[in-house]
Formats: sequence, structure tokens, C-alpha cells
Amino acid sequence: MSLYDTLRHFADSWGLVFMGVLFLTFIGWTFRKGASARHRDAAHMIFEDHHNG
Repeated sequence: MSLYDTLRHFADSWGLVFMGVLFLTFIGWTFRKGASARHRDAAHMIFEDHHNG
């Protein structure tokens, strides 16, 4: 088995697990308790009239 085949097998198995865990982490981070206020502030930020400097 060549190095390429070994790395491809590793990426096919553990890479999928890693991407799944990363995806679930991002989803959990987005919907965590207290995050809705930050998301609401970010969504309305473009409508605020603040001048920088």
C-alpha cells in the first residue's frame, strides 16, 4: 500500500468524523444560550449611523 492510499484511507474515515464533529460544533456554537442577542446586534449593525473617526 502506498503512502497516497494510506493517507486517502485515513482522510476517508477520520476526515469525515472530524468534519462531522466540526459541523456539530459550529451549529452548537450558533444556537448556544445567549447567542441570539449577539446575532441580533450583528444583523442590525448595518442600520446604525455611527461614524468611525
